[in-house]
Amino acid sequence: MSTLQNQSIYPPNYWKRVVFTFCMGWAIIWVYRSMLSPIYTEIQGTIGPQTNAAMGLIASCYFFGYTALQIPSGILVDKFGQKKILIPGFIVFALGVLSIAFAQNLTMIYLGAVLAGVGCGTYYGAAFSLTAQHVPPEKKGIATAIVNSGSALGLILGMTGSSFIVKQLNLPWQTMAFISAGLIVFLVIWFAVMIVGAKNPQNVPTAQAAKTAGSDETIEPLAQAAAEENKPKKGLFRRELVASYILYFSTCYAYYLIVTWLPKFLESERGIQGSMIGLITSMIAVAAVPGALFFANMSDKKKHKKPQIIIGLEFSAFVLIAVSVFVPNAGLLAGVLLLYGFLGKLAVDPVLISYITDKADSKSVASTLGVFNFFGMSSSVVAPALTGYIMDTTGSGEWGFYIGAIILLVGTVIFTVISVTSKKTVGVS
Repeated sequence: MSTLQNQSIYPPNYWKRVVFTFCMGWAIIWVYRSMLSPIYTEIQGTIGPQTNAAMGLIASCYFFGYTALQIPSGILVDKFGQKKILIPGFIVFALGVLSIAFAQNLTMIYLGAVLAGVGCGTYYGAAFSLTAQHVPPEKKGIATAIVNSGSALGLILGMTGSSFIVKQLNLPWQTMAFISAGLIVFLVIWFAVMIVGAKNPQNVPTAQAAKTAGSDETIEPLAQAAAEENKPKKGLFRRELVASYILYFSTCYAYYLIVTWLPKFLESERGIQGSMIGLITSMIAVAAVPGALFFANMSDKKKHKKPQIIIGLEFSAFVLIAVSVFVPNAGLLAGVLLLYGFLGKLAVDPVLISYITDKADSKSVASTLGVFNFFGMSSSVVAPALTGYIMDTTGSGEWGFYIGAIILLVGTVIFTVISVTSKKTVGVS
């Protein structure tokens, strides 16, 4: 079937439906991702007292399943099409969340989290390939910003909703799990009705699409969906690329540490109660979208200054994370977190991705981003459980946050040194 014939099966402005669909998808995914951490205490009322390391492992189990499914799901999307993978994948996602709601012990929660991660892992290859296929080239920037804003919205809804429903309304913690599962089931129905299932999907991502990606979630499918057809020829582990991989691990480590453990830290060590916990944590997401748009636009206008922009943002994030630990009151902490949202991971993502694309061999852009993203997402498996262990060992969350800040500093210093000493510059598009 020709491209023209393929396009004829789609309704007018189908790309707008695709953008809305995956913005909503990000929001629902992040409702689940962020809803459990504010209510760890209430969960232990059902499963019994647990160590912080054991509770942190819940998030690590989810991200383990999620990370493991990226390459297989990309292959399946290429073979069978997006719709045929998304729908069963999100049925599995819903079953995983429901199994958490009915869990009576920690092992069942772990298994449910892994199952949720496996199901959710089918989303990204499908989301990226559909967006790349249908969004007009001149609209990719704004479309990516809209899609990525869904993750910020979901983080806000998950954090504040969980805190309000469980801590303020005193409803069972399982209520949030049922709400999340219901939203996922709604999304399955939406996929079935709204996504047009072409027989021969055009799923080969382009380098231009790579440069418009704006978060760790949107770069994942780029890497995996095209990796099989674009084997790297050389240069996958050049110095500047390895420095970028280390930097992204450090960046994601600090981010997922905050998303997972900040609510517990605020409650147990800062005495902040109720829905205020979710509200303060959500400050990160509030400032993330304008921050990402601002610095992505800056890097587009000052293409040769990308390393300096990245370094400035990463050093700023290090300072803000370190300062956040000893801020004395909720008002100042909210201000610090607003700044972290504007200057932190979600702001640096589009600039760093563009930098990686510039540095990658033209024949292995997707594979390079795949390695880059693997490093970043591996930190999402490590950070929650390791920070919980540190909290158990030291009796405080402060050292967990300090270590996260130190890891970010080390990654930034390595990137800075390599950027300064590197004499060869790959052409900037």
